[in-house]
Amino acid sequence: MRRVVRGFWGPRQESVEELAGRWSATLDRFAQLLPEAGAERTWRTVPASGPSVAVRSDEASLVGALRTAQAADDWSAANGTSLRLLADSAPGWKVEVAGLAGGTPEFLLQSLVVTLVSPDDAQLPDAGLLTAVAEAWQPDFGDVGDRAVTAALKSQAGFKIGTPSVGWVGFLSPGRAARVPDGFVAVRKELPDAGVLLDIAAPGDIEGVVAAYQALKEAGALEPLPRPMDRAVL
Repeated sequence: MRRVVRGFWGPRQESVEELAGRWSATLDRFAQLLPEAGAERTWRTVPASGPSVAVRSDEASLVGALRTAQAADDWSAANGTSLRLLADSAPGWKVEVAGLAGGTPEFLLQSLVVTLVSPDDAQLPDAGLLTAVAEAWQPDFGDVGDRAVTAALKSQAGFKIGTPSVGWVGFLSPGRAARVPDGFVAVRKELPDAGVLLDIAAPGDIEGVVAAYQALKEAGALEPLPRPMDRAVL
């Protein structure tokens, strides 16, 4: 079984130390939510080139990993710092977390994308995972879904990659949440200092996700950030 948990936002300049704090909070929450996946143990980097190295979830270790990533990536402060970590020590499980953050590009969204592979009978905490991403990173929007959700949104609702979306679970920053139409059917949870989590449909309910996406898009809640971007959230 495969899940993708995502959060996206616009330009937000941050230091390596600030990013390490966000990364540490994310990994610690994942360790609590996914004990079967071995996410409480050491992660390892997935560099574009060169050897992989072990990384702990404490801020000091993550500062080192971020600085190493900058040095190996022809780094530009304007684009942000890219880091990819993997936990795959438990049989049947793989958790990969890829982030691009801390930069101020005008046309490239900053992001955190979690790709989770698990045994078919595993009960995955979809809402909890997206909550962890939302609270640690304060994104503009986010979602939980899989390839089938993305394909259906593209073919049935005109979704384009790189624009706001929702899945079985969605997250909207406060400005977007204010545009959710009256009568929108979803379990709504306020996340202080972050936004709103929307529990929209059960995993596998593609029609429910498509209908929710269309309703939110028509209401303006999924309007893309204006380009060139000059703020992190709508």
